[in-house]
Amino acid sequence: MEALGFPSLNTHTISCSSFQKQRTTKIPCQREHFSSISLLSSLKLRPCYRPFHFRRSATRMQADNEDYELKQMRDVAAAKKRWEALVREGKVKALTPREAGYAIQLSNKTLLDVRPSTEHKKAWVKGSTWIPIFDVGNEFDAGTLSRNFMSFTMGGWWSGVPTLSYNSQFVSKVDEKFPKDTDLIVACQKGLRSLAACEQLYNAGYRNLFWVQGGLEAAEEEDLVREGPQPFKFAGIGGVSEFLGWTDQQRAAAAKEGWSYRLVFSARLVGVFLLADALFFGAQKVAHYLQDIRSQ
Repeated sequence: MEALGFPSLNTHTISCSSFQKQRTTKIPCQREHFSSISLLSSLKLRPCYRPFHFRRSATRMQADNEDYELKQMRDVAAAKKRWEALVREGKVKALTPREAGYAIQLSNKTLLDVRPSTEHKKAWVKGSTWIPIFDVGNEFDAGTLSRNFMSFTMGGWWSGVPTLSYNSQFVSKVDEKFPKDTDLIVACQKGLRSLAACEQLYNAGYRNLFWVQGGLEAAEEEDLVREGPQPFKFAGIGGVSEFLGWTDQQRAAAAKEGWSYRLVFSARLVGVFLLADALFFGAQKVAHYLQDIRSQ
């Protein structure tokens, strides 16, 4: 994200107020501390302070996460202002998905797809060039694993949105394929990451940039020539919400197609409840079986 003009989002800081709150954690006084040790010594037990250290570590981790999220929100808000200025000042021209389709077919302009691989493999524009500005990270270092875990526990399991990393070779790969005077129509799924790509390309010297407003998700099937197994509107959904058909895109499709479409996801929901009930019943049986073995 530093390449987008953001400060590094990998550095977790704790504000002074958060640090002060941690310091106000109640600590046993010295007299209580020594008397507790004496009592435990008389009982021949080893004193254990793990709960206190665990609470302190949990408090520090919560403060880190809150500061990290707040910093991300500030960085994204500042970036949006820069991106909106590009469009407002005419440095990047906005197009609707239908206008982009006309420009591709009639003017032979190039569509640059900057979506991650998880979205591109579901649906893409015929003849487009795919160079992601963010993509799914394949690293297995501690920082990446912790971010993936945090993303999954904070809603990734439901939405299916993966943790993305900035592609530091994005501009260089575009330079390899297109000269600076090329008319580039830049598109992503919802229209935000494509603005980030436009900013990067404009700073690199590209001046004929067009941005698909609302992204490919706003496109109707007749606007662009699509390839891939799913409609553009479904390329950005995933996780449990997609499996159960509880996304806005799927509900809109169900309203058009009627009960036959809803029946599939209703059957899946019933299957989930039956599976959960079977697992619960099986766990009870195993617990009773283990208890009988111990009693013998």
